[in-house]
Amino acid sequence: MVQCLLFNRAGQFGFVYRYKKGFDYQQKCGLVNVKLKWAKDRALDGVVAGERDVRAACILVSMISSTRQRHLPIYHLSRRRGQLGLPHDLKLSTFVRRYPSVFNESYVFDSGGTRVPCFGLAPEALELHREELNVFEENQMDIINRLRKLLMLTREWTLPLQTIDQLKWDLGLPYDYHASLIPYHPELFSLVNLPDNRVGLKLLSWDDELAVSELEKNATLQQNEEDMKHGCLAFPIGFTRGFGLKRKCMEWLKEWQRLPYTSPYTDASHLDPRTDVSEKRIVGVFHELLQLTIQKKTERKNVSNLRMPLALPQKFTKVFERHPGIFYLSKKNDTQTVVLREAYDRFKLLQRHPLVEIRERFASMLRKGLLDRSRGLYKTSEGSDLEHERLNDVYDDEMSDN
Repeated sequence: MVQCLLFNRAGQFGFVYRYKKGFDYQQKCGLVNVKLKWAKDRALDGVVAGERDVRAACILVSMISSTRQRHLPIYHLSRRRGQLGLPHDLKLSTFVRRYPSVFNESYVFDSGGTRVPCFGLAPEALELHREELNVFEENQMDIINRLRKLLMLTREWTLPLQTIDQLKWDLGLPYDYHASLIPYHPELFSLVNLPDNRVGLKLLSWDDELAVSELEKNATLQQNEEDMKHGCLAFPIGFTRGFGLKRKCMEWLKEWQRLPYTSPYTDASHLDPRTDVSEKRIVGVFHELLQLTIQKKTERKNVSNLRMPLALPQKFTKVFERHPGIFYLSKKNDTQTVVLREAYDRFKLLQRHPLVEIRERFASMLRKGLLDRSRGLYKTSEGSDLEHERLNDVYDDEMSDN
């Protein structure tokens, strides 16, 4: 069980500090060279473990359901394979056939008269997708505000669409948000051409009510009144059971928590990047970014290209290793996923967005299909099995990531 600690009272640790703003601290609090070890957290690894297949399946369902015919041949799906995050050595057709409870297989003839596997949706999957669309509709303002706050974190209120696409699953954006969301809010968003010839999304207006971080919102419940008065907010801290923290590290962490907190929505250009105060600001940025995600986690590679938009120094993702009590780095699924510790009680997500339930039902449907397939419940006849094997042989090399 993760034990949550909140270092928020000066008298609790016997330290006496003068309360000063971040600008005054920057020349006095250099970046302390402290390295905390990584420790495995089985509960949070379990949260991450099944995510990849669920995400890939949901994206495929969105692709297929967006077509008029409600089915797509395998070569059309393969063109968007890069969005799925599947291992390169896994054939897309093999992945889809794992889950017959979600995907129905048929075939079409290509221009040369060759049979090509074609995949549609099972009635249960199509119905669940309709429920998902209703959730998007009912929570549209929440989704829009998440996107607005993400853009407000950036220096110019602008991000490339490619960067937003990497985060859209975590933010809970619709798969086709470019068409289903952005065009209907011209007063908020504008598509712009970036200097590198990419297309970006720009926020057109600032909202002071949105420019308040989750840490600041919760300050009245979690923080000491004197700390709030002087802007010295502390982050909730939790460690895996058995995590040993050396005395030197503990003392540094206590002192670091007492440093001034700089809101991620304010200009921090005056902070010296070589100081702990600046590092606390970086931690605050990613703390807020993870709070914007519906499951309080994202892959590390999704934020690696945010340095310039967020005005961060070099090697900014090192804060994930330096603060394992705030962030957990899971190494499941052959990648690194950053999880906000305070958002979970073991496996349980404490604040549940309506989309989380939909995704959990998709996950349950995938597990059921995989189990039924292993029992042979989807084999209808010997002839169909032979045909299925023949198609597998024809498309053995169908695995390229287009």
